[in-house]
Amino acid sequence: MPATFIVVPLWQGSISARAMSLADGAAAIQGDLPSSATVLVDVPVEAGESLGTGVQRYSAIRRVRERTEEALATVQGLPITIGGDCGASVAAVAHALRRSRGDLAVLWLDAHPDLNTPESSPSGGFGGMTLRAIAGEGADGLALDPQLSVAPDRLVLGGVRAIDDEERRFIDEHGVPTMTVEDLSDPTVVIAALEATGATQVFVHIDLDVLDPSALAGLSYPLPFGIGASELVALIRAVTARFPLAGAAIAGFAPRSPDSATDDLPTILRLVGALASAGADRES
Repeated sequence: MPATFIVVPLWQGSISARAMSLADGAAAIQGDLPSSATVLVDVPVEAGESLGTGVQRYSAIRRVRERTEEALATVQGLPITIGGDCGASVAAVAHALRRSRGDLAVLWLDAHPDLNTPESSPSGGFGGMTLRAIAGEGADGLALDPQLSVAPDRLVLGGVRAIDDEERRFIDEHGVPTMTVEDLSDPTVVIAALEATGATQVFVHIDLDVLDPSALAGLSYPLPFGIGASELVALIRAVTARFPLAGAAIAGFAPRSPDSATDDLPTILRLVGALASAGADRES
């Protein structure tokens, strides 16, 4: 199943002062992807309005979700979504859920769990609510339908290093497995957590801030003590050797300049290649 790349230069879910550089990051990655296997989703230029939802730029984010779903509906092969901010993963997971008929675990590799709600979010940025929306909770039009969402017991967090109070409550209440950076260096630990969900297919989300800042300069929210690039590539290869990959996403590339983007791209393309090879390996 060859990979198709869905490029979603969404920036409106970020509240960083450098949010718009996320669109530049998606464009930089797109430049190294095969054009024949790449679909670009049109993201509005305007920021959008909250419309009383508690989500900053809600109207633009919702429009992008709808456009992303339309693009994904045309994909026959393995869809790999390239953000933009983490909000691009909502439509990608919804697509994977439909194709897997709900038989799906989500491996969320991110320095942040992204489990806030509009009520608990300290910023109103949708990026920090993305996984909660995937679990079926959040603003109308952004959260997945509870009948086709990912149950908390099928979420596996990896590399989180900054957790808000409501996110901690959700994790503790539902017993969401939370893998440390050290755990990620041992793929057998992560695979065991995924096996325990009972799902037979997996969606892998990678926010690049799961990496240590020494591995990648173009991060909006760099946090120390992340995983190394080689260890992350090895983890992806091990997970996708064990489970069919129903879909994947890479988010959070925010280069400061075209030159710095060029410096970071080899690392990002190694991750892209590890995900894309999962589809090729399954087909062969």
